[in-house]
Amino acid sequence: MPDTDEVLDATKAGSPCPQTGETAQAVSSTDEDCLFLNVTVPARASAEPRPILMWWHGGGFTSGAGSQYDAQKLADQGDVIVVSANYRLGMLGYLGLPGLAGSGNFGLADQLATLRWANDNAAAFGGDPDSVTLYGQSAGGTSTCAALTSPAARGLVDRAIFSSGSCRLAWPPGTLFPGLPASSSLIPLSDSESQGVSVATALGCTDPDPMGCLRERPVDALLGQAASFGNPLAYGTDLLPQEPAFAVEAGDWLHVPVLTGGNRDEHRSFIGGLLLTDPAAVTADNYQSLIRGSFPADAAAVGAQYPLADYESAPVAWATLVTDVAWACTTSRGARELAADGTPVYSYEFADRSAHDVSGVAASGVPQGAAHATDLPYLFDLGGENLLTGPGQRELGDAMVAAWAAFAHNGTPGTVDGAEWPVTTGTETPVMQFDNAATGSGVHLIDHRAEHHCAFWDTIDRR
Repeated sequence: MPDTDEVLDATKAGSPCPQTGETAQAVSSTDEDCLFLNVTVPARASAEPRPILMWWHGGGFTSGAGSQYDAQKLADQGDVIVVSANYRLGMLGYLGLPGLAGSGNFGLADQLATLRWANDNAAAFGGDPDSVTLYGQSAGGTSTCAALTSPAARGLVDRAIFSSGSCRLAWPPGTLFPGLPASSSLIPLSDSESQGVSVATALGCTDPDPMGCLRERPVDALLGQAASFGNPLAYGTDLLPQEPAFAVEAGDWLHVPVLTGGNRDEHRSFIGGLLLTDPAAVTADNYQSLIRGSFPADAAAVGAQYPLADYESAPVAWATLVTDVAWACTTSRGARELAADGTPVYSYEFADRSAHDVSGVAASGVPQGAAHATDLPYLFDLGGENLLTGPGQRELGDAMVAAWAAFAHNGTPGTVDGAEWPVTTGTETPVMQFDNAATGSGVHLIDHRAEHHCAFWDTIDRR
């Protein structure tokens, strides 16, 4: 997205933002000239302006690029224009330091700039600036929810979709990975700046001019600190004045229609990745100690709710427990809070357990099921490759594209397989589950809170 009057080559994607290339969604890059957009328009012409779907990719705030998501299928079948974006990642995107303007939010500033660009330039590519749907997944999903509370997003977003990320997403101690403290992707500015000082010190950059010192370091030295910026979005800033979840509770957000949800087996991707590095991290022998470490005041109750004997393995049991407490129940709570004032909110769950192993962690022995990110091939061709090759997968993808596109056009996903999709309210979360009719139960409404034991988790200390 260079600010220039020069003629640029737009026939190929620009460079990804700097990242190490060590995860499934990452690509190696040290090129800081990386703030590019990709515009995908339907193949057929139209005399009428089309809705714009702005895509913010995931990758834990440390990896990924907009160009990895081929949106031609989504554009053609949905009759929408898809704009995918790069944004600064890791230390370059989320460093906080005392006195540093923009601390903790450089990546979010990039994301918000893409919305301004889409609104300003929509007519040039056949888009409607009054019909912009912001869509993000994982880190991009949390960024999307946070953006709805940003003063800088006012007038730029007409609808929002966020998948596997929300303003309420949080992990009790030891659940994101064993041994880690409780965490959230949204942190106070003071925490961001304390973390930044620690990272700068580790790189030998201390007072009186840590920023000057950091700017002299090569990019690959900064990339080595990426693990410190996996949960980095700072609030108490100009872009995010309030903690986003509290801003939603207070009614201080954009009040646009929302489509939100996650995946049935979300945390299996993380457990699979963990076991590839440490096969003894989750076993039958340490399962109860993991529960005690994360929920010391309620270990007996949690162990009784998730008895090891009910699951095929300890990793599956632990992944199910963490999916419920950290992903599914926080997502449904966040949806109800968004809907509390009557704003149209629609909730869904992706549940195709035959989905492609997009993160490459099935070698761990954990069946991936409908794990984190396995929904993406149903809406995009990843890396230009159609991964919907199994029975019923293409049909499920078509149903998802139709619902997402209907929402982008009208602010409602409409009916699915003839079934009405009720709105979420301040007290009820009707969830439309997208399962594969060839291998599962098809698309239908579920009792999401019951399936993920959310009433139980409402009684448990998760600090």
